[in-house]
Amino acid sequence: MKELSLNILDVAKNSVKAGAKRVIIRIVEEGGWRTLSIIDDGCGMPPEFLATVTDPFTTTRTTRPVGMGLPLLKLAAEQTGGTLTIESSVVPPTGTTVTASFRMDHLDCVPVGDYAGSIVTLIQGSPEIDFLFEYRRADGEVVLDTAQIREILGPEVPLDTPDVLVWIEGSLQFEQAEAEQI
Repeated sequence: MKELSLNILDVAKNSVKAGAKRVIIRIVEEGGWRTLSIIDDGCGMPPEFLATVTDPFTTTRTTRPVGMGLPLLKLAAEQTGGTLTIESSVVPPTGTTVTASFRMDHLDCVPVGDYAGSIVTLIQGSPEIDFLFEYRRADGEVVLDTAQIREILGPEVPLDTPDVLVWIEGSLQFEQAEAEQI
């Protein structure tokens, strides 16, 4: 994938399909490295599936015989000298953690891309799930927690209301535009 934001969308959608009630998406840039972590409390993966999950011919999809999301994320990380690790448990507490690290000064390091659009797409598609998004850099941080937004708005205003989505995207894009100017 040409942008990390597309990987975020793909992996987080897997978390949603796994029945997660909370998904944490974290990007941390420090010491020349960009680390993406996606942590969920979904059903987890059995060890035998986990052992093959980065093989493109391992998938839970029924519409096609390949799953390219994690293999492409692994390739993107390794092309920069980075790594991909996946930890998962089917024993309570269940869940999965996907962590990819990228050397930021490497020619093949993909840009973060439109993370605001990816986060809004996730919220719009699964407004009942709590998403925590954190992007930390030396020059600042962006944090969005839908649990806090839900608490402020109350039960009568769903997160997939167009005005709420526009506000979320606008606030993230403002921060994204500032971050990209550096």
